[in-house]
Amino acid sequence: MNLKVEIDRRSGFCGGVIRAIGSAEKYLADNPGHNLCSLGAIVHNEEEMARLSAKGLKTISSLDQAMEGPVLIRAHGEPPATYRKAEDLNLKLIDCTCPVVLRLQENIREAYGKVSAQGGKIIIFGRIGHAEVLGLVGQTEGEAIVVETPDMLLGALESGLIDTGAPVEVFSQTTGSPEVYSQICEILSSRMRKEGLITIHNTICSQVAFRHSQLGEFARLHDVVVFVSGKHSSNGNVLYKLCKNVNSRSYSVSSEADIDPSWFRDGDSVGVCGATSTPKWLLEKIAAALGGIKTVC
Repeated sequence: MNLKVEIDRRSGFCGGVIRAIGSAEKYLADNPGHNLCSLGAIVHNEEEMARLSAKGLKTISSLDQAMEGPVLIRAHGEPPATYRKAEDLNLKLIDCTCPVVLRLQENIREAYGKVSAQGGKIIIFGRIGHAEVLGLVGQTEGEAIVVETPDMLLGALESGLIDTGAPVEVFSQTTGSPEVYSQICEILSSRMRKEGLITIHNTICSQVAFRHSQLGEFARLHDVVVFVSGKHSSNGNVLYKLCKNVNSRSYSVSSEADIDPSWFRDGDSVGVCGATSTPKWLLEKIAAALGGIKTVC
């Protein structure tokens, strides 16, 4: 089967992930024979995690599981409680919190100090339980309200969880969908009882926001889209849905084993793209596998 395969040159790791993985690889290279613990998966991509694990990177879910040596804080960031516990346990940290996330944490912490004194709320658009979101909520002593969808926001408004007569400051997870965040902000703005009670912050990473507009165009240019992402990547789920909405012949894979030859027709133009947590080498591996597809009878 003859396929024309193109890799989206803008897909691949974002700056924060590149920095975190680079720091992990440098430590492991400079300390042969030693392991390095990462608090949580350094990146939500199973193939990349396997590669780093082979180099000696260990993933732990709690600081209590830390081995001898430093613990790496991934790009997603952590709540203040994590740093306090690390200090109590006398653990050295390699802090790779993405600068964009770090700035967002600081902004939320400052806004919380202001609105909480006035009986107001911090609203965060993001995925409940996501590592970055947990770190953001931690800046508000756990009091921020997290909403994933417009329907979830409407439920919070109807239940009285959000007081529309008190100040509200709204933030987004850095990898959130710009389109859905806009819907969230529009709903909140329309429900506030007075003007000036709502402050909306533009906190979606500019690199992520640009990927949304660019990826939609990339998906339109091809007959088939093969989107490469880890199964648990929040950014991957958002971007794959974007591709699917633009091009119905979009398929999500995490490795070449997921590719189904029946997706393709002879002569198809195939676009290979991925999430901000998808390594370039994996995109290239998928593209190479597509070049070897046999005709399906």
